[in-house]
Amino acid sequence: MDISTERPKSVVEMPVIIRFGDTDPYGVVYFASYFRYCHHGIEEFLRQLGLPPHELFRNQEEGFGLPIAGAACDFYRPVKYGDELRLLVSVEKIKEKALTLGFRFYYKDQAELVAKGQATLVAIDRTWKSRPLPAKLQEALDGFLK
Repeated sequence: MDISTERPKSVVEMPVIIRFGDTDPYGVVYFASYFRYCHHGIEEFLRQLGLPPHELFRNQEEGFGLPIAGAACDFYRPVKYGDELRLLVSVEKIKEKALTLGFRFYYKDQAELVAKGQATLVAIDRTWKSRPLPAKLQEALDGFLK
């Protein structure tokens, strides 16, 4: 099990405060809550690129969308109600029609990795067939990675 604390080069960092409703009967963060945090991370990542998320997730005017086609998360340490985390979002892979983002969760003031995950967004057209990533996203990613 690799629980490296190595920080990716280009990241967007955001705080995550654990709410009572995020926890399970054992008082630790329920696994599905991490996916919600990751989605918030995707939105913040896009905002940092200068791209309003609502214009990318479903753009009826230009006829494309960016649904999440796959997601995974591994948990290494328990996180409880009231804890504060740092979420680092980075680009793991860019393909012609897909973007995979990585998520690393740390306690607020510590370097120990508590969870990590990834999500792959695929560009689709009006017929739900895959298509190349929107040009404005490709251009923004080029600038982010340099």
